[in-house]
Amino acid sequence: MKHKINIIYMGTPDFSVPALQHLAAQDDFHISLVVTQPDRPKGRGKKLAPSPVKTVALKLGLDVFQPEKINSKDAREKLVSFHSDFFVVAAFGQILSHEVLDIPKIFPINIHASLLSRYRGASPIQASILNMDKTTGITTMVMAKEMDAGDILLSSSTPISEYDTAQDIHDRLGLIGADLIVETLHAVLDNRLEPTPQDHSKATYVKMLKKTDGKIDWNLSNRQICAHINAMTPWPGAFTHLGDRRIKIFKAQASDLPSHQEPGVIFQCNKEGIHVATGNGSLIILELMGTSGKRLKAREFLCGYKIDPPVKFDPA
Repeated sequence: MKHKINIIYMGTPDFSVPALQHLAAQDDFHISLVVTQPDRPKGRGKKLAPSPVKTVALKLGLDVFQPEKINSKDAREKLVSFHSDFFVVAAFGQILSHEVLDIPKIFPINIHASLLSRYRGASPIQASILNMDKTTGITTMVMAKEMDAGDILLSSSTPISEYDTAQDIHDRLGLIGADLIVETLHAVLDNRLEPTPQDHSKATYVKMLKKTDGKIDWNLSNRQICAHINAMTPWPGAFTHLGDRRIKIFKAQASDLPSHQEPGVIFQCNKEGIHVATGNGSLIILELMGTSGKRLKAREFLCGYKIDPPVKFDPA
């Protein structure tokens, strides 16, 4: 019987699920352990809920390990006991120490949601949309102690349209990553792939997003604001204020319609949507949410919330 490659898989959110499923479906791989974050309080009731990766791992009949601290002595000893060939890590949520990275016999490999060396860090998908990049992608790399600085194995790109939200790109990259990690492992095992050092001089870094990052700056151009809305959807959500009401905006499009108004001023409401002046040009809000908590088309929103232009959103 052919020896199966022994993999410890580490991941936590939805992004990590397709790669786990794809690896588990390979006849020549054996996932000996799935490592994910501990169950966390979720929802209004704050009941403990498993991570998406834990939920899928249990359905696949895989063993699950949920350490509070992956670098603790007990956690390291457990990982060592599995004699793994590879670690495969995708958005696990904890930084692995040098001692932990040294455990697998061949490589610890990370699936990162950008085309490295660009966008190392916690929010690469949002950064690519915010910067209005034409493409983004997935990189598999050998993990190093410095975050996202390891040698590159393979990469795969995908275009970004002006309509793509962070959720759209997230879902697409999750599937691309699932294919790429299988291709990467086979290429490494067949000696068809040598790790390539990154050009560290070209590295850029992106931080973890906060809720306040969703606030819209109406002084930006219409296209920059549309990119911001797309990047912040679904989380933390792009928002502004109209009077004392917080308005969350999910979808907008740039418009060539001149406004002759200050940035942030609503100058027209019609069947197309809510027209707002920006620092350069104007945009049309197509979908939004007010205090009702329901995501609505602009015309539905206006049925329950009358706006008499000109009226100004609060500036950023």
